[in-house]
Amino acid sequence: MSRFQTHKSVHIKLTTGTHANLRIELFRRGLSMQEVLEAISCEIVGGNSHISKILDQLEYNKKHKLNNKKVIEADAESVFDAIASSGPFSTD
Repeated sequence: MSRFQTHKSVHIKLTTGTHANLRIELFRRGLSMQEVLEAISCEIVGGNSHISKILDQLEYNKKHKLNNKKVIEADAESVFDAIASSGPFSTD
């Protein structure tokens, strides 16, 4: 059986800041996103109680339309950079 038949490709959307900070953290630990997402997925499927609590909180927030998304500093910088580069006072 080929790798194509035994693996699924997953595509996710992350904010620029979240993606950058995740890459930095994983790079510091010598880990790839693939390794981490595979390990976390296995923990979810295996019933890890710590991750289940996080999932419970996410489910609760979604059901009650609570938006716990936090704008992290890198995301805010990305927004301000985009505004500055396309605004009326840009140098371009």
